[in-house]
Amino acid sequence: MPEQEMNQVPPYEFYTQKRWGNWLERAKESGFQIKESEEEAGKESAVFVNMVDDVILACLKVTARFEKGMLSREKALEILAEIRDIVLAEVEPISEDIDLMIESVQTSLMGALVAFESYIMGDYDEEANIEELIKLAIEAEASDNLELALDYTAQCGALVLKGKSLPEEVMADLPYGIVAEWLDGIDSISAAMVGSDSYKEFEEGDEEDII
Repeated sequence: MPEQEMNQVPPYEFYTQKRWGNWLERAKESGFQIKESEEEAGKESAVFVNMVDDVILACLKVTARFEKGMLSREKALEILAEIRDIVLAEVEPISEDIDLMIESVQTSLMGALVAFESYIMGDYDEEANIEELIKLAIEAEASDNLELALDYTAQCGALVLKGKSLPEEVMADLPYGIVAEWLDGIDSISAAMVGSDSYKEFEEGDEEDII
């Protein structure tokens, strides 16, 4: 499909400010408290997992259309940037515990978003070893080089989007830190891709999943 035709595709709202605002409202209504019983905390924390999954599904729809030639690289990156601006914007304080969870959600989404960007830009080596990239990311974080750590994380995510798997043993033994949270976002991409491929087939007028 010629470049000019790609960019003439009728507008489809992959993600909106209203949608994010609805999730924030759900988070507020959950009354989540970290000190609740494990069972109750698990039930109330589901909203935060769903927040992440919803954004990732929107990004997967972008990559699916890019892969089909329905979006140019430039347009796909532009849409991802719009999603990034929405979900990583500063959020008005709600409560200490909910604020911590939203901050964690945004950190995970940062890892996911750079992965999508890296994949669409083709800014990764298809033959690279994910386990080695994770190790390099952790080492970069330990050296306070977060920019480099994020770059390695992005490459991990691009490989996952290409069809590779995250090494379970390495993921289970990740040291606590920002790389671990970024990789949570990558893990969410992997889970979404395994869970369903419905994001590959959708119509311009689809509204069944609008919240």
